[in-house]
Amino acid sequence: MERLVPVQSAGQRLPVSPSLYQRIGSVSMRRSVSGLAMDRRINSRAPSLFAIRAQQSDLKESLGVASSSSSVENDVRIKKWEVDMYQNEVAISQGIRIRRKPPSTAPLGYSGPFELRLHCADSPSNILEEITWFKDQEVSRMKELNPLEALKKAAENAPPTRDFVGALRMAHQRTGFPALIAEVKKASPSRGILKENFDPVEIAQAYERGGAACLSVLTDQKYFKGGFENLEAIRSAGVKCPLLCKEFVVDEWQIYYARTKGADAVLLIAAILTDLEITYLLQICKKLGLAALVEVHNEREMGRVLGIEGIELVGINNRSLETFKVDISNTKKLLEGEHGRQIREKDMIVVGESGLFTPDDIAYVQAAGVKAVLVGESIVKQSDPEKGIAGLFGRDISHT
Repeated sequence: MERLVPVQSAGQRLPVSPSLYQRIGSVSMRRSVSGLAMDRRINSRAPSLFAIRAQQSDLKESLGVASSSSSVENDVRIKKWEVDMYQNEVAISQGIRIRRKPPSTAPLGYSGPFELRLHCADSPSNILEEITWFKDQEVSRMKELNPLEALKKAAENAPPTRDFVGALRMAHQRTGFPALIAEVKKASPSRGILKENFDPVEIAQAYERGGAACLSVLTDQKYFKGGFENLEAIRSAGVKCPLLCKEFVVDEWQIYYARTKGADAVLLIAAILTDLEITYLLQICKKLGLAALVEVHNEREMGRVLGIEGIELVGINNRSLETFKVDISNTKKLLEGEHGRQIREKDMIVVGESGLFTPDDIAYVQAAGVKAVLVGESIVKQSDPEKGIAGLFGRDISHT
């Protein structure tokens, strides 16, 4: 019986007979010299022994390199897949139900704790998960066109950012109302097209005249019909309001890209990012001079965010991720008790989001504790956005 020895192959230790390598090598060697018999009966018309040995040496080296390269590539695939699986486990442990990528089967040769995982649905469970999956693919494509290192250099030469948080505090003090972050938004997955004759610069200028403290600009093209070109155009047009890049961030690349396009702040969604990811992205924002609006939907996410250092802005989205129904009482619920106490203690600005259409809605969330509101649909649909803002607050909040 032949002796079996363990060897590392494609990330797994397998028992392989030494003679197997000899037989495989022999077959490969014979093919390499155009059918020439590899025995001692080599006549004078055959290639010299030195030439044959040279071919054998070259072949052995190439076989070794090819085999080693293939093994390394598969090991890398396995490790990358395992990292994704571990990230999923961490996300689940933090109550995150949105999967960052579509489920995939284990690479060939994988043996480990994840091979017995339960089968999960192959299709997105809700619109946010669908968008997140798309963003992962979109960012991968954009990275090829604009490498991260090039973006970092471009960000160093970008104009200074404007004080997003400071603008909100000043507007709140000036008007006595929650500061307005007015959203430049053409469409949404739930409502479809909101404004047919959509001119982002014209809308932004009207918002500024109407008293908006800051602007939110949708940069997602597929689901919201937005684009980074809108962000860039508004910045270039001389609008003075600080700009929030409303994007579904899944990678640091997007933050650098937003900075080069004129953003003063970015959105980070706790429903798709782990605590460690939020912490890391906050550090990048701080380095680039960007504010970060960290969005939550429920008490679990609020608790997580309050445990992360360095957060100044917390957005409460009143729209359910599961049903897409809107309930502004969600804001009040998340600001009650211990959460509300911590927010006041840390002097954080809470931003109310979704479902705000009337002065009563504004009064309700203000009484709950918000100091700013992010509003899009109820004002962008108006033929005159300035009047739309006045109607939302029940009075003129412009600087005039």
